[in-house]
Amino acid sequence: MELKIFIVLFCALFTGGHSLRCYECLGNMDSCENKEKTCPATDTTCVSATHVQTSGGHAVKKQSKGCTVTDACTSTSVNFGYYRFTMSTQCCTTDLCNDKYAPDSSNSPNGKQCYYCDGQSCFSKLDCLGDEDHCFKATKTDGSVSQTVKGCASKSVCDATSQYPPGYTSFSCCQGNLCDSAMSIKQNLLFLLWPLFFYILIH
Repeated sequence: MELKIFIVLFCALFTGGHSLRCYECLGNMDSCENKEKTCPATDTTCVSATHVQTSGGHAVKKQSKGCTVTDACTSTSVNFGYYRFTMSTQCCTTDLCNDKYAPDSSNSPNGKQCYYCDGQSCFSKLDCLGDEDHCFKATKTDGSVSQTVKGCASKSVCDATSQYPPGYTSFSCCQGNLCDSAMSIKQNLLFLLWPLFFYILIH
């Protein structure tokens, strides 16, 4: 019995106490310098992530690496039509295994369409890209002014509210082409006439 207890304690001491080591960095693709980091006991996965923000045809790409929990190993994509954010990840569970960059998310149309708001109305159609398999509808708040935004998103964005962009609330997602039905004519008229109402109010 004492021998068995000794073996259990020995194994716990020399195997259970091992902490994963991962590369850690954050920066542009050409300036992300790898540094070794010993992960906390709760983080059992190394991750490499590539973040791309695209606006007006211009893309800004950044790279990050580090320790994480297994559940955080998800790729995300949210597309507003005029702006798109993607994050692709690669995860592994051995020491210093996250030495390579995660590949970019796909920019190829996947056959799905959603409505998006172009500043004039919310009747414009958007071709979804990569793993954007849901349509979403949300409210963007800037101070006291709120407006509706729509577009394409990956399932991971719809499942995790912590990944919603700052300033966006009331997210709702659906599946099926153009399921984020366009705003009614009444809603669009109110949106377009609001500046006139405000002008009359202050004069």
